[in-house]
Amino acid sequence: MHNIAVIGTGYVGLVSGTGLADFGNRVVCLDINHDKIDLLNRDGLPIWEPGLQELVRKNVRSGRLRFSTDITAEIREADMVFIAVGTPSGENGGADLTTVFSVAETIGRALNGHKYIVTKSTVPVGTGARIREQITRYAPAGSSFEVLSNPEFLREGSAVYDFMHPDRVVVGAETEQGRAVMREIYRPLYLIETPFVFTNLATAELIKYASNAFLATKITFINEIANLCDGLGADVHVVAKAMGLDGRISSKFLHPGPGFGGSCFPKDVRALSAIGEAVGYDTRLLKAVTEVNAAQKLRMVEKLRRLLPALEGKTVALLGLAFKQRTDDVRESPALAVIAKLREAGARVRAFDPVAAETMKKIHPEITYADDMYECVTDADAVMILTEWNEFRGIDLARIKQLMARPVMVDCRNLYDPAGVRALGFQYACVGRESYSEKLS
Repeated sequence: MHNIAVIGTGYVGLVSGTGLADFGNRVVCLDINHDKIDLLNRDGLPIWEPGLQELVRKNVRSGRLRFSTDITAEIREADMVFIAVGTPSGENGGADLTTVFSVAETIGRALNGHKYIVTKSTVPVGTGARIREQITRYAPAGSSFEVLSNPEFLREGSAVYDFMHPDRVVVGAETEQGRAVMREIYRPLYLIETPFVFTNLATAELIKYASNAFLATKITFINEIANLCDGLGADVHVVAKAMGLDGRISSKFLHPGPGFGGSCFPKDVRALSAIGEAVGYDTRLLKAVTEVNAAQKLRMVEKLRRLLPALEGKTVALLGLAFKQRTDDVRESPALAVIAKLREAGARVRAFDPVAAETMKKIHPEITYADDMYECVTDADAVMILTEWNEFRGIDLARIKQLMARPVMVDCRNLYDPAGVRALGFQYACVGRESYSEKLS
């Protein structure tokens, strides 16, 4: 059993800290934000993540999980310190490491004895070495430490499951002692033969960026194919299914839609491009991914314009605000781009999301928010489905047609069959199969 201090209580820090506690370690999750720690100590959560509340309560009751703002004191009591703070995009698209290095300084000043410092935050290649330099600058005589890299691969909405059932655990370590201690804290995973990838710091740091950039590229690729299908009368769902049956490709992330968003893919693609620029390499593919993804979000409004050309003064109902289902995260969500474009065109925007409405209100307090999907579409001139929440898959289409001022639907997540919706009298647009049923008839 190890005494672990996790600095940062966002998605990565809170889920990772709770998971490590569930693996039998003693964990304290730390943050300088007193409100977040007070909330956690009152049995609340600063984030919405399925299954996390129950896991936190279980490990708090067991005495393995605590929360504190006394960062220096808790670092001194720990034998391992995880850095799990945010690394947002900077001005040039690269990761802003201000908080990471501030934490490194704090760790250096608090060092007593030997400690393992583990970077969980997503950081550019070479950051581990810079963290080592920063800690060394402030470390008192007689202290010692090793810096390791342990990138996270958590999907928002499935983060608890992903921590407990990872495809692999990546560890960047320079010594056998470092590798051994990581096997110990992840012992339950090691015992069930979860693949462990041990490498050096630079390689571990790059694996994270390469993985996210590839998945973002795959999403962008199938959206490009979907846009071609719209013009050719082909069905992107059939194309994606056939592609996915090829073992070299697989079916994962071949789901067309309004473009990717969230806290990871957009900033990690930009950051990897910035890393390329730093070493004199032009990452043209990654830059294209960013450009195409931004255009895809706006393309959803163009689909609406083809059905409802004059948007000024019209009411558009948006179903879904989160960048994907099972999260309240709206960072770089397609809904942000759609709202901005609709308001620019003079449309009135009304929105509903099962969990993300409160988050979006902080960004767009000026639009109208509904309490349920049927209130949202009442008297609307058009409805756009932007998030693939399961409850949107079972909408009573006949009912919303009666409630709406005009039966216009843009299904940005392809939740419905085009022919079936049009048979009910809707003007309907989707992604990558708009004219497929017409070509068959």
